[in-house]
Amino acid sequence: MADIKLFNINGKVKEYQSGNVTLEKELQTVIENNMETFFGVTFLASEYKTTDGGRMDSIGIDENHCPVIFEYKRSMKENVINQGLFYLNWLLDHKDSFKVLVIEKLGLKEADKIDWTMPRVVCIAGDFTKYDESAIKQMNRNVSLIRYKKFGSDLLMFEHINENVATAIPDTDTQTTKTKSTDKTFDEQLKTADESVKTLYQDLTNYILSLGDDVSETHLKLYAAFKKIRNIVTVVALKKKLILNLPIDVTSVTFEPGFSRDVTNIGHWGCGAVELHLQNAADFEKAKPLIDRAYNEN
Repeated sequence: MADIKLFNINGKVKEYQSGNVTLEKELQTVIENNMETFFGVTFLASEYKTTDGGRMDSIGIDENHCPVIFEYKRSMKENVINQGLFYLNWLLDHKDSFKVLVIEKLGLKEADKIDWTMPRVVCIAGDFTKYDESAIKQMNRNVSLIRYKKFGSDLLMFEHINENVATAIPDTDTQTTKTKSTDKTFDEQLKTADESVKTLYQDLTNYILSLGDDVSETHLKLYAAFKKIRNIVTVVALKKKLILNLPIDVTSVTFEPGFSRDVTNIGHWGCGAVELHLQNAADFEKAKPLIDRAYNEN
């Protein structure tokens, strides 16, 4: 890892000395207490027991309603990636157990929203080897590698160093799907959209992915999500237009009838209270400054 230096430039310049949090409990506690702020994930349980005697370090559910397993690497020799994948496979075989956990913590309404198409593992460590980074590219599972560094006594940095985005898993469990028979999946939405909308989506995809190497695209059940560590843009495809949702402050946006609106108190599929309607290239150009803000502010 290239050494990252952090300085306080208020008055006399002072360098913060970097170090590692005493692994693993201190770091785990900080993350569990602030999981929503750090990663956009609602914390559900610590040391979650599996039926085979294992314990997941932390488990939660993200803003797309997908399960997320957190594993913390104690040493360079520990194969935390394989451990996380083992727990992920267990979870996919025990969906009812996860639903019960969500019901206990968040209620039945939230449990009915669980999306099993993109469950993932987040591995957090002071550093990873080149073999770790190479290994996740060979796996058809969603795995994120997050490097941390502590500066002084009160600054904690996370660096999103690598992510593998796998093909969505078909969700055939009618007991855990929120998709009604009349709702099209995102891929179905895009397939039946007008050619102009398909072209618009491709242009949108190219633009968002060009914002940085830290952006990835995933197709969930009902919408597409572009994300860094957390969502920056979600997209629903209709026959004649694209609907974008952006997680930016609604009070900082001037809304335009027919193009944008505040959906804070209106039900919608995507994530973010700023909703944009894109029907053509002109709408796309108007949307770009807001998309840039979503990238920079999340």
